[in-house]
Amino acid sequence: QVQLVESGGGLVQAGGSLRLSCAASGRTFSTYNMGWFRQAPGKAREFVAAINWSGGRTYYADSVKGRFTISRDNAKNMVYLQMNSLKPEDLAVYYCAGTPSATPFSIATAWDTKKYYYWGQGTQVTVSS
Repeated sequence: QVQLVESGGGLVQAGGSLRLSCAASGRTFSTYNMGWFRQAPGKAREFVAAINWSGGRTYYADSVKGRFTISRDNAKNMVYLQMNSLKPEDLAVYYCAGTPSATPFSIATAWDTKKYYYWGQGTQVTVSS
């Protein structure tokens, strides 16, 4: 079992940057594929980015490609989301999620919330215009 705790959210002006962190408990973290999702007010939760267990494969939603970067440090049980050039439409609660590496993981599956077993409580990101 993996427990996830996000941090790093806050208020930032449009064009600014934030770095979200996700701390994972458990000795098997390095065997999990990880994702970041977000949920804006009144909208469904949506895929932002994902990274496989080794960090060798990453996937991004078109809306954040070129602005956000997902990374992980398995030695520290951490996953990060570097967010640059933030826009008002990036305002949302951001969630970290994990799925065992045995679960099929590709561009066709990484976006699917149903593929992820474990979720954090979320961290709020607010972007002012």
